[in-house]
Amino acid sequence: MSKLSTIKGFADMFVPDSTMFTFMEDTARRVFGAYGYMELRIPILEYTELFSRSIGTETDVVQKEMFTFPDRKGRSLTMRPEATAGIMRAAIAAGQGDGVAKYLSFGPMFRYERPQKGRMRQFHQIDCECLGAHEPQADAEVILMLMHFLGELGLTGLSLEVNTLGCKECRPAYKEKLGAFLAALDADTLCEDCRRRLHTNPMRVLDCKVPGCKAQTAAAPNIADNVCAACHEHFAVVIAVLDNANIPYVHNDRLVRGLDYYMRTTFEVVSSSIGAQGSVAGGGRYDGLIQQLGGADVPGIGFACGMERLALMLDQQTVAQLTPRPDFYIASLDAAAPAVALTLAQTLRNAGLAGELGFAAKSIKSQMRQASRLNARFCLLLGESELAEQTVMVKDMDAGAQQPVPFADLAAWAASIQ
Repeated sequence: MSKLSTIKGFADMFVPDSTMFTFMEDTARRVFGAYGYMELRIPILEYTELFSRSIGTETDVVQKEMFTFPDRKGRSLTMRPEATAGIMRAAIAAGQGDGVAKYLSFGPMFRYERPQKGRMRQFHQIDCECLGAHEPQADAEVILMLMHFLGELGLTGLSLEVNTLGCKECRPAYKEKLGAFLAALDADTLCEDCRRRLHTNPMRVLDCKVPGCKAQTAAAPNIADNVCAACHEHFAVVIAVLDNANIPYVHNDRLVRGLDYYMRTTFEVVSSSIGAQGSVAGGGRYDGLIQQLGGADVPGIGFACGMERLALMLDQQTVAQLTPRPDFYIASLDAAAPAVALTLAQTLRNAGLAGELGFAAKSIKSQMRQASRLNARFCLLLGESELAEQTVMVKDMDAGAQQPVPFADLAAWAASIQ
C-alpha cells in the first residue's frame, strides 16, 4: 500500500511552529483586546457569491486563486481566500448598525497559488476589522495598533507604507486618466498578468513588482494628485497622527492592494528579510462594502497579518523560550512501577506541574536519556526500593542533586518548586 502524503501547498505543523502560532495568537488577543477588539470565529466555507461580490470578479483572487466547487445540491462554495468578506457577512447577519464594532479573527485561508516560502496554498492570517467609524482617526488607530502588535512580537526591520486610493467620487476620473496612460504603452513590454489587468483591473498594474512593468509605468498619473479635497484631508489627518506618534512610514503612491473593496487609506508592512514577497501585513478602508453585500451603509477599516511570514521573522531565541519545558519525568525502573507512576503523575499535575512518565519499566540509562530529551526540570526515579519505602528519588536535571521525597509529600514538594 502506497504511503499517503499531504496535498501540494498544504502542510502539517508541529512544535516549534505550532508553538509560534499560539504565541502570535495569544499576543494578538492581548494587544488587540486592549483596543476593544472581540474575537469572532467565521466559517471556512462560504457561498462563492460572497467573494465575487466583495473582492471583485476581475481580481486575481477571484479569477485565478480560489478553491471553488459545487456542493451536492449544485451550489457553488468557496474555501475562504481572506477573512474580511466573511466577517462582513457575519456582521450583517448579526444586524450590525449604529455604533462601532471591532472584530478579531484567526484561521486558515486558501488560495491556489504557487507555493513559496512563507505562503502556502493553505496559509494563516490574523484579521482585525473596525466597523462603524468614518473618521480618519479610526484609520490611524488601526495602523498604530498593528505596529504595536508587531513590536510586541519582537519584530524589527519593518517598513510601513501608506497611500490613499480616493473614493467613489474621485477615483473614476483617476481610473480614466490612468487607463489613457496605459493604453498608450506597448502592451508587449508588460508581463502576462499586467496585460490582462490592462482590461480588467488597471490600477493593479501600478502594484506590479516586475522590474520591466515598474519601468514602463514610472510616469503614470499619481493617484495622490488626483483625489478630491475630502480624501486629501482624510489622508492628511492619518499622516499627522503617525507623525505625532513617531511612527516611521513611506508614502508609496503605487500601493493599491489587490482587492476591489479598498478606498481612501491603504497600508502595508513589508520586510526585506523574507524574500521578494516581503509583505507581512496590510489592509485599508472599505466604506460601502457592507452595503454592497446587502447590509446597512456602515464604514469599515481593517487589516490582515500573514502568520507564516511573521513566523519567518521571529527570533530563534524567542522561539526556544516559547517551547514549554516539562517540570518532571517519572522513570519506572521496576515492573510494578508504571501503575504507581500514573497516580504520582496525576498528583503532580493536580498540584500545578506539567510532565510525562514512562509507561513501561526500562533501564535507568534509557529513561534518563528520555528525561534529557524532553528537557525536564526533574526526573523522578521509581524502582523496587522506592516502591517498598513509598518514596520517589527526585533528581534535579540542572544541578545534578537528588533527594528522596515520600509519596505523601509530593504535593508539598510540587508547590515548593513553583
